[in-house]
This record gives sequence, structure tokens and C-alpha cells, in this order.
Amino acid sequence: MLDLLVLYYSRHGSTRKLAEAIALGIDATDGTSARLRTVPPVSTVAEATESDIPAAGPPYVELRDLEECAGLAMGSPTRFGNMAAPLKYFLDGTGAQWFSGALAGKPACVFTSTGSLHGGQETTLVSMMTPLLHHGMLIVGLPYTEPDLMSTTTGGTPYGATHVAGMDGQRAVDDAERRLAVALGRRLAAIALRLVDRTA
Repeated sequence: MLDLLVLYYSRHGSTRKLAEAIALGIDATDGTSARLRTVPPVSTVAEATESDIPAAGPPYVELRDLEECAGLAMGSPTRFGNMAAPLKYFLDGTGAQWFSGALAGKPACVFTSTGSLHGGQETTLVSMMTPLLHHGMLIVGLPYTEPDLMSTTTGGTPYGATHVAGMDGQRAVDDAERRLAVALGRRLAAIALRLVDRTA
């Protein structure tokens, strides 16, 4: 069974919903399972602001989660077209994993949620891809063979799964956004399985 890490930061829950849909796609693929992990918020002086164990939801990620995973789905809400500080703070502490090549050759995908339709979804996805490329990961996107990618009027890009939460953050993930997130999870899982088959 291949373990795929679904790592995210979510302040109001929208990015978490996408993470859960991606995990469904991974879990629905024979031979793979999703490991949901999150990161704690940080203060304005970039220190973790929560205890070591969250009050609810998935555990906080540990560096060993990266080392043990066969693939990675990483998500963040958009912050001015960039990933949120808590996720960047965690990634900035992965120098040892970069040096050892712990993630090199593993597949990865990215996902995000924004308040507005043109809220920087694609630049946020690219901002998350950059450190993953430095780690030597293989970026997985959504192909246009996914019908929803051609017809969605909300979230969904070839760069990764997205969601438009609305300015109040209350808009639920719609059916097309959910299907695309599940499809991204399935695609990540399928590619991870193929890569393992070829290296065995």
C-alpha cells in the first residue's frame, strides 16, 4: 500500500474540503491510501502559535511524513497570489530533506481556494510548485480530458484543483470542483503506482 501525503493549510475550511476530496480520490485507487496532515498557524514573527497537537482535524505534519510518502498533494488558501505563510514556514524547514533527496522523483500536485474568481489561483499554485521542483518532485496537473475542466465557471485549472469560496468564505465546494479534486487525487495515486512499478 502506497502512502500519499495530503498536506494543507486551511484557515476557514475551504482548502480542507478540497484536501478531503483529493484524499477520496487517492483512497479510491487500489494500492494507495491518503495521509491527511496540516500545519499550524504562525504569528507575525513566524513562530508556531498552536500546541503540538491540534484540537480537531488531522495531526500536524512532521518531516518524517514527507520522507515516508510516495507522493504529495499540497494545498493552501491564496494570499495575494501566493501560498499562506504557515505552509511556507513549514517548507522553509525542509532543507535536510532537500539535501538528502528525500522527495526527489516522487509525484506531487497542488490545490488552492480563493475568495474571488480572479483571486490569484494559478499564481498560488505555481508558488507551491516552485519548492517542490527544488525538491526534485514530478509535478502532476489536471488534463483537459477531465470534462469539468472545460465547463467549470468556478474553480478548476490544469495546474491543480481550485475552489472559489466567496468573499465571506462560505460558498461550498460545488460538484465540478469536487469532481476535479477527486480526479486529481486519482491521477496522483495512479502516477505514484506507475513510478513504483518501474523502479521495483
